[in-house]
Amino acid sequence: MNMTSEGIPAPSLDLENIRKDFPILTRTVHGKPLVYLDNAASSQKPIQVLERMDWYYRTSHANVHRGVHTLSQEATDLFEAARRTIASYIHAPSEKEVIFTRGTTEAINTIAYTFGLSQLQEGDEIILSGMEHHSNIVPWQIVCGIQKAAIRVIPVFEDGTLDLDWLRHNITSKTKLISVTHVSNTLGTVNPVKEIIQLAHAHGIPVMVDGAQASPHLAIDMADLDADFYAFSSHKMYGPTGIGILYGKADWLNQLPPWQGGGEMISEVKWTGTTYNSLPFKFEAGTPDIAGAIGLATACDYLSALDRSACAKHEQALLDMCTAGMESIPGVTTIGRAPDKISVYSFVIDGLHPYDIGTILDQQGIAVRTGHHCTQPLMDRLHIPGTVRASFAVYSTIEEIEALIRAVHKAIKLLS
Repeated sequence: MNMTSEGIPAPSLDLENIRKDFPILTRTVHGKPLVYLDNAASSQKPIQVLERMDWYYRTSHANVHRGVHTLSQEATDLFEAARRTIASYIHAPSEKEVIFTRGTTEAINTIAYTFGLSQLQEGDEIILSGMEHHSNIVPWQIVCGIQKAAIRVIPVFEDGTLDLDWLRHNITSKTKLISVTHVSNTLGTVNPVKEIIQLAHAHGIPVMVDGAQASPHLAIDMADLDADFYAFSSHKMYGPTGIGILYGKADWLNQLPPWQGGGEMISEVKWTGTTYNSLPFKFEAGTPDIAGAIGLATACDYLSALDRSACAKHEQALLDMCTAGMESIPGVTTIGRAPDKISVYSFVIDGLHPYDIGTILDQQGIAVRTGHHCTQPLMDRLHIPGTVRASFAVYSTIEEIEALIRAVHKAIKLLS
């Protein structure tokens, strides 16, 4: 493998052409070239996604599943083809197990309410982890409050890994579901979800996985992972905002009640009662985000066309370079040192507030995220108010990491 002058593996991707696919990367911010390092919050979109969605609206838009006219048939074919593409991308056993939602948050809420209100009883327990995003905490708090069930929490070690021994010793007959993140949005930790799923299934317990941060970086294989439910968002994996996926095993989805009522999710409606549609439509009430589905499928195609192994090596090289460079700066502390991480680097600087650091970086054209990252319980566990988080994508470069390190030096000088 070729090496850079800093000893970092040179990327085997055609980064120059990849970056040309993302129009926003050519703009400036405060007179400086944009350095976009906020990909864990939302990634940028390639021209292929933008053009495909525009083409749909220009040529074939109509409501789906409801018309015999040509445009409705075309839109329906495109929409269902998108579902098949996404099902193939995640290796779902059946496209009927792929439910369109507004994103990871809605997907988790769907299971929290349908599973929670139909399966949980007073005194039951669900298990979450101590590094969950609020989207995988608050819905369960609401539902457990209604059902008088309890939440138990897998502890997080100082290095940002989970205490699986605690989990092994705290699954009981009261445990009805485990819901964990595949990858921490704050720490970058890749959790051993397959091991967690196997442990849970040995006790007959279903598992929900928040895959929002995994989907842009890892190969997602439902047939291999064996999760009962898996959620992810389009906008973190180079697709449009406002759409995501809930994967669910057909046995569970058929058993659970629908979450929302309305058009599409019905088979027959009478004043005496309603019968529900078959999967996947049972969980897709109302007009869907047709263009969003097409955009997400195009993003899946875009990722599939890349050398995913090369992408992973490139992002790991960036993370290694960033970690080494930042830790050479006096006063910088890395938050999250798990041995298995994706390209998220969180840090704090002695005596400086993350918001102030982020403001100075923005003046240099560098976009990072500051704050608690919707993981306030994790911040409490680590005894910090928040972090500065730089997160990388396939289009990120060594030069951008170097720019970040220079800007942090400048921020310290200005704020100290």
